Amino acid sequence: MHAYDTKDLKRLFGLPATAVRSLERAGYLNPVKRGGRLHYSFQDLIVLRTASALRAANIPAKRINRTLERLRAGIPAGIALNRLSLTALGDRIAIREGKMLWESDTGQYVLALDIDLEQGGLHVLGAHPAAAPEAAISADELYTKGYALEEINPAAAQIAYEECLKSDPKHLEARMNLGRLLHLSGNLSEAERIYRASASNEPLIAFNLAVLLEDLEREPEAIDTYREALALDPQLADAHYNLARLYERARDSKASLRHLLAYRRMTESEGA
Repeated sequence: MHAYDTKDLKRLFGLPATAVRSLERAGYLNPVKRGGRLHYSFQDLIVLRTASALRAANIPAKRINRTLERLRAGIPAGIALNRLSLTALGDRIAIREGKMLWESDTGQYVLALDIDLEQGGLHVLGAHPAAAPEAAISADELYTKGYALEEINPAAAQIAYEECLKSDPKHLEARMNLGRLLHLSGNLSEAERIYRASASNEPLIAFNLAVLLEDLEREPEAIDTYREALALDPQLADAHYNLARLYERARDSKASLRHLLAYRRMTESEGA
């Protein structure tokens, strides 16, 4: 379970508090209140991301609610929402289950050649079968689109970064930003997969992966990964600081002091 308030959800998914409350009243979300904050399951976050993406595709709220209701009632036991992929066909919503695609309103199966299902993800693709083919968008343009969307619609930003990486798997900025957004949204396993799929020895990706491993409570791996980041860039002061904390927790006082002194030397020289 992941703790969020309404401001967090608006930042992550672009959904106003009224829309989130509406989903809760309809029974699509089942948060638990602890310590004054609402805790949402990963399944809840998938529903929020789906609603956000459908809103971004200009699907009316009533149609979104009807689709979520049909999904909730019609999914067989053992089939999770993150096994399904949604696409906007004009003002209609189609749902893909495996290789089958069906309209949410009529239940009729339809043919679509431009559906892309990414394992473990729930995406609104916005494809229209009658639309003329669009000009190819470069990886850098997709990255710029994702960056511009981060503050107003993080779910749409994630989709843009995913498309950027499909076009150019070596695009480091898109990989780092996508991993960070997935981490913030609570999808830690997917964020780890994105970071580890990098073919480049990029110190900031190693650093971000180490932070993620800390949140996964895999501290020995986090220590090794911070050390890898420092091997790639010895000037990463924050890696020294985080290592000092982890070594202190591991009761290795010598290593903790060594990294703390390194951190202080770097930060003092920056302030000089």
